[in-house]
Amino acid sequence: MHPALSVIFFTTLSGAGYGLLAWLGLSVLLLHARADVMPVLYPLQLWALLLGLALSTAGLLSSLAHLGRPLRAWRALSQWRTSWLSREGLLALATALPALALGVLLLWAPAGPERAIALGACGLLLTTLALATVACTAMIYASLPPIPAWRHPLVVPVYLLFALLTGLALLFWLMVLLLPPAGPGAAMPATLTAVGALLLACKWLYWREIDRQGLPAARGDAVGLPGRQVDVFERPHTEASFVTREMAFTVARRHALRLRLLAAALLLVAPAAAWLLAATAAFPAAPLLGATAAALLGAAFVERWLFFAQARHVVTLYY
Repeated sequence: MHPALSVIFFTTLSGAGYGLLAWLGLSVLLLHARADVMPVLYPLQLWALLLGLALSTAGLLSSLAHLGRPLRAWRALSQWRTSWLSREGLLALATALPALALGVLLLWAPAGPERAIALGACGLLLTTLALATVACTAMIYASLPPIPAWRHPLVVPVYLLFALLTGLALLFWLMVLLLPPAGPGAAMPATLTAVGALLLACKWLYWREIDRQGLPAARGDAVGLPGRQVDVFERPHTEASFVTREMAFTVARRHALRLRLLAAALLLVAPAAAWLLAATAAFPAAPLLGATAAALLGAAFVERWLFFAQARHVVTLYY
């Protein structure tokens, strides 16, 4: 498949934004009744809310660049019964409601038990809807039978793990910027390293299996002669078409290996190095975690490019 940059930016940025909103909702849910702790966290929660909404919105808007008529994108919302794309759009809009309600509660609602209950409800809804939106994004691809590489059972877990990892990295960066120093030491980069290792293990298993995986049909099936050996001596047409541009993209094996190693380095080596530097107190925590978050977002971008570039559509058997 052709790796359109608009879709790569969409899945990377919106995944990080919804991951950050999911962690924010979970923290609000767990701490909503702690009147002694919540006021200290207000600046962090508000900035996390703004950054999460900004990233998710920027990602969704970037996806419109891949459409022929972006002004008609709203029509996709009507097919929620059968389309994962439509469900994703509706859940993205629904996620904004508890996010905005949370902002209103943090800024203007008076302290009290009613406010605490409302905060807990908003936190639960925000986490649930944010993760459901990311899952729907993954299911847009995992539900397509003509592309066997996307039907792998690890596609949805990897999308969720990338969202949670990049969102957590951004939350840690905001924490060291906005909260009083509490001496977290190497705990934050250590957590990112552990989650990154789990994600990398899942991704390498996925890559190993798609390398061994062939298309579920042969060229004879593609031209209407199932069970027969077919050799193509002439192309179906003389010029490139939408199908050949979008469905028949290939990437050299050596380039794919280099990009996989780059993704692995950004995903595991970068947070591990930050862990080591944080343990030795050689660098300030804020720029260290900021660089780690940027590296993890870069890993997500490279992984997404490979996700599209290495996916073979069965229509390529005909062409």
